[in-house]
Amino acid sequence: MMANIGGKVMNNFRDKFKVVRKDTLQWFPGHMSKGIKQMQSALKRIDCIIEVHDARIPISGRHANFKKTITGVKPHILVLNKLDLADLSYKNHIISQLNNEGIEHVIFTNFNSQVCKGMKTLLPLAKNLIMNSNRYNRTAEDSFSIMIVGVPNVGKSSLINRLRNEHLQKGNATKVGAIAGITRSVLTRIKISEEPTIYVLDTPGILSPEVKDVDTGLKLALVGCLQDHLVGTMTLADYLLFTLNKQRRFEYVNVLNLLEPTDSIKKLLTSLCLKKRLFQRVKTVHNQMSTIPNYEFASQNFIKLFRAGEFGKFCLDKDLLKVRQDNHDTSNKEIELI
Repeated sequence: MMANIGGKVMNNFRDKFKVVRKDTLQWFPGHMSKGIKQMQSALKRIDCIIEVHDARIPISGRHANFKKTITGVKPHILVLNKLDLADLSYKNHIISQLNNEGIEHVIFTNFNSQVCKGMKTLLPLAKNLIMNSNRYNRTAEDSFSIMIVGVPNVGKSSLINRLRNEHLQKGNATKVGAIAGITRSVLTRIKISEEPTIYVLDTPGILSPEVKDVDTGLKLALVGCLQDHLVGTMTLADYLLFTLNKQRRFEYVNVLNLLEPTDSIKKLLTSLCLKKRLFQRVKTVHNQMSTIPNYEFASQNFIKLFRAGEFGKFCLDKDLLKVRQDNHDTSNKEIELI
């Protein structure tokens, strides 16, 4: 049914998403360069690196310099978290692409699931890689040390707490939050296992120091790896609508009780304001009070529904995977800087 609905209006959808160039300069906080330096200085005390990323954007958004600066010299595991929100029909394509990029060990996880198979295999794999690696100046050390790295808000702190609870004791060892960038510095070693003794280092979420690919920046923001206000909530809501229509994913029509798909974010948000009674009182130019739709709250609500999986499971890198398999790059043609 939804495909037929999409077929009726597909020609009316935008083929490009426009972003104001000057706004993208503020997306990436400057404190992250300090975090990279802290991680590099800690490498001599590390046996293995676990990199955590969002399974909905398995290719894009990973720090381009991690391999050169952090992950290239130690055993490395890439954990793609939030598999409960990801479209796993692309799993084999994702693994193949990552293998081609030199990433041998890829594990899909859901840190919220107590029966997650990926979580069961993660620590045994890390132990095996460490024991079969050249530990250089750490060969005399009986304990193992693992560094957890990744972009903001993908679950690094949740992973540490989960490993600690399963292999050592109950209770959170590091702060967890839903806001990107909550961990600002490399923390003290946290013990997660006794036999053998294993410590982990939590680290700040690290993004590239500049936006070279605006589409990647928007994807990162859409899954919550960038704070919404940096991009702009209404801009992000509009990009979400653009993405849903581009992928012919019209579940939002039923979820929001719309009559049909739309390419107008203002039309969608107005409908959402009316249904959920999201209004605000403002002063007019004549100093009188007027009631208008609260588009900011409606935008937040729309984005929240996507992040909670209400519109279904997604691979936001679907086109990127296809592009790379075809050996030609058109991934950024759908974003227009103005």
